[in-house]
Amino acid sequence: MAARQLNRDQIFELFSRLAEANPAPRTELDYGNDYQLLVAVVLSAQATDAGVNKATRPLFREVKTPAQMVALGEEALKEHIKTIGLFNTKAKNVIALSEALIANHGGEVPRDRDALTQLPGVGRKTANVVMNTAFGEETFAVDTHIFRVGNRTGLAPGKNVLIVEKGLEKRVPQPFRRDAHHWLILHGRYVCKARKPECWRCVIRDICLFKDKTPAP
Repeated sequence: MAARQLNRDQIFELFSRLAEANPAPRTELDYGNDYQLLVAVVLSAQATDAGVNKATRPLFREVKTPAQMVALGEEALKEHIKTIGLFNTKAKNVIALSEALIANHGGEVPRDRDALTQLPGVGRKTANVVMNTAFGEETFAVDTHIFRVGNRTGLAPGKNVLIVEKGLEKRVPQPFRRDAHHWLILHGRYVCKARKPECWRCVIRDICLFKDKTPAP
């Protein structure tokens, strides 16, 4: 049995309402340039944005380029990010990706998903975030929040993140494509929560196909 899906008019209305509620959505990660954004997104895997920001605030005052990160070194980086989950592996990857940026891209973050995913510690989701946030590309980075919202609402149901991503690429209309990723992740983070979605205050409640909507407390 095929999953229930929103139709074209419902999808346009869904994004119209999300856009009205938050006209200029942005990532909650703090960064000063494209390189710092890339590092922050790599560090944010299985960690909260707030936790990453707390660790990177002093780090990013000291480190603004790949060369400065390499000069800092892996052990010193670990000290900066030791409050973040998987910090040992992440420190190794950040140093390695910084070296790769210097060796292969003149120290600049490439505006190309394939080139990004060849960097150590950078998967498709991370590359999509960087492409969207740094360069304004119409990419859809499907994390656990967007995967949940895509399935619950009927916007882009799918059994895995790649299916949901492809569904979003196909179904999200203009003029919402560039900011759709941010609207959906923020909606999943603060309203359409995993354990107890706050349906009573959801601006798309009447459009959403989720059957088990929660009543007001």
